[in-house]
Amino acid sequence: MSFASEFKEFALKGNVVDLAVGVIIGGAFGKIVDSVVNDLIMPIVGSVVGKIDFSNLYLVLGSVPAGVENNLAAIKKAGVPVLAYGNFITIAINFTILAFVIFVMIKQINRLKRAEAPAPVAAPVTPEDVVLLREIRDALKK
Repeated sequence: MSFASEFKEFALKGNVVDLAVGVIIGGAFGKIVDSVVNDLIMPIVGSVVGKIDFSNLYLVLGSVPAGVENNLAAIKKAGVPVLAYGNFITIAINFTILAFVIFVMIKQINRLKRAEAPAPVAAPVTPEDVVLLREIRDALKK
């Protein structure tokens, strides 16, 4: 089998195609979760803890040159090392929400799988000739 035909067989297997579709949908779902976190949840959390915008929380690890604005984007653009822990908080909340949503989805899928009880399997029917032979055998043993 040639390399090209082996690769074609591998790439067109159902599992590989399913995985590719899952990755694409996962990427799109990640963007939705990012939007939910950044546009809906973080403003509410920020207002509850005192109108803090987590994305602008940082700690400057060097000296800020004169004339540079005191915001994260300007300080990073000036090349000053910055510990942007606010961005980390946002991403951690994003991850927690995504993990929770996946947990709920898997839990529901497992519940549906348990609900689909397998149909009872009927005992296999013994052929008539085997039944007769067993009767003869049992009669001879007496």
